[in-house]
Amino acid sequence: MKILSWNVNGIRAAYKKGLIEFIERVEPDILAVQETKAEPGQCEPPLQRPAGLHGVWSAGKRKGYSGTATFSRTEPLSVSHGIGIDAYDQEGRFVITKHGDFTLYNIYFVNGGSGPERHDFKQHFLKDLSLHLAPKVKAGEKIVIAGDYNVAHREIDVYNPTKLAGESGFLPEERAWFDSFLALGFVDTFRHLHPNERDKFTWWSQLERGRIGNRGWRIDYLCVTQNLLSRVKKAEILDGQMGSDHCPCLIELAEA
Repeated sequence: MKILSWNVNGIRAAYKKGLIEFIERVEPDILAVQETKAEPGQCEPPLQRPAGLHGVWSAGKRKGYSGTATFSRTEPLSVSHGIGIDAYDQEGRFVITKHGDFTLYNIYFVNGGSGPERHDFKQHFLKDLSLHLAPKVKAGEKIVIAGDYNVAHREIDVYNPTKLAGESGFLPEERAWFDSFLALGFVDTFRHLHPNERDKFTWWSQLERGRIGNRGWRIDYLCVTQNLLSRVKKAEILDGQMGSDHCPCLIELAEA
């Protein structure tokens, strides 16, 4: 099973830049999209069921902001649009779907870079997400978490760790949260299969023209619970794919 995750930075903009052609070429079984910035009714008809995939959308109450959508070859066994905390759920940050024996969380994590208030909101979000996930992991649920985490975990995951040490997304408390997230029982699939690979990033600042010279951050992940790790056959960053300031991430799971 091929699972893709991509922050498209506006699904309507991505459509004009070849999103459908990308889906048809890569043929994912599941595609988790973040930052859709749209509701289905605002989108061109081909985006309703791109390449014949079923779609589940979560749109924020604020128009043109945030939003997630999960597309899959078969209809999910169950669907949820949040974790029961309105402050997050009203921003369209979650699509939670059941596929076979695992649950996929498609999450657009909070960006805390716009000021102290949003930084604090992000820290609460990270804590509350861990509190939500912990009992599920303890109960043995199989979980895949796809998304734009807005956190770079290790020094190897940013182009200049010294320069960026005080930047939102690479702050000590955010990196410590990622440590605790992995300690819950999750595995960063890319880093597991490529422990020492450098210069593999998933986001580049458009303002700083970061893609020139590959001045990027790895902030997009596909993480799985330990009980799914043996089924992860491949984890890749498709950094040659254009169309957003992020690039897609991919894993392949063996069938149960």
